[in-house]
Amino acid sequence: MSARSHVFTSESVSEGNPDKVADGISDALLDAWLAQDSHSRVAVETLVKDDNVIVAGEVTSAAAVDVGAVVRRVVRDIGYNDPSRRFHADGVKITNLIGEQAPDIARGVGRGLDQGAGDQGLVFGFACRETPELLPLPIALAHALTRRLAHERKVNQVPWLRPDAKSQVTVRFEGTRPVEVTDVVVSTQHATGFDQEELRAWVRGRLLPAALGPWHHERIRTFINPTGAFDVGGPEGDCGLTGRKIIVDTYGGYARHGGGAFSGKDPSKVDRSAAYFARWVARQIVLSGLAATAEVQVAYAIGIAKPVSFLVDTRGTGDDARAVKFAENFDGRPGAIIEQFGLLRPIYSTTTNYGHFGKPALPWELP
Repeated sequence: MSARSHVFTSESVSEGNPDKVADGISDALLDAWLAQDSHSRVAVETLVKDDNVIVAGEVTSAAAVDVGAVVRRVVRDIGYNDPSRRFHADGVKITNLIGEQAPDIARGVGRGLDQGAGDQGLVFGFACRETPELLPLPIALAHALTRRLAHERKVNQVPWLRPDAKSQVTVRFEGTRPVEVTDVVVSTQHATGFDQEELRAWVRGRLLPAALGPWHHERIRTFINPTGAFDVGGPEGDCGLTGRKIIVDTYGGYARHGGGAFSGKDPSKVDRSAAYFARWVARQIVLSGLAATAEVQVAYAIGIAKPVSFLVDTRGTGDDARAVKFAENFDGRPGAIIEQFGLLRPIYSTTTNYGHFGKPALPWELP
């Protein structure tokens, strides 16, 4: 394979994936606390397996949240409502292990524009010209597939689809330009006993053209439920845990990742808020014409407001030094980020599924 021609693959998972069930519960609980007390400090993790939901973490808030009610609502909204299965909204056993945030951290972080970072950490933001939403094409198409599966299940009421699903898309590039989709993997949970050939024909004939749009063509190599039947899914089939889909949540491996997860964390945690900020800065670099591609790194020290460092890599599409100077004009203090994007609102359940970036209603995706 020549240096100019290469392939890149990204994956997505549906809201019924076990890890995304856990993320969804964590973000819904965060929203529930913020809805009552916008200054709540929340760091919540969730584990789901069989008929068990375990929530744990640290919360300091004046709000009173019915944790069990929130958990059951999330599970119900995802679509796990069949009482014949082990994991369903009315039957799950909920264990609550949530305590209070350590006072030393609370004192060191504070509030306001000069509040310190909730922890040390480094984050990456990325933007490129490959798609209208300034995301890499492989992750954008992978999310389109899983989002379309959920749409077909919920809106078009395809009766045999079930909540758990994964997709994977491989794109061939000539240099930095995407030229075609070469391979697609779709694994979707379905009703017990549903015919696999009928499922595969539906995916090829309906799902792929609808989700891939102009990138669809008949030469795509497809792998559809490649191991056969997929009727046992979700937490009944696999354990789920908050924060295990960080690459799915961001850029599909196309850009570097600082390692911190997003879901269940209030915006004082720079793992989340500063990652949104870094994405916004990367977008501004691309939209301003300074580069066609921008990867931005921002680093923090716990309790310190001002970022420790900025780095911009334009991957040869612009002047990195100019891009860094441009990036440093933006206020990366956690308090300023929270104020700029209105992050004390209960908006986080809208971020959980199909990526935290590329959705036009999110404030860090605005021009």
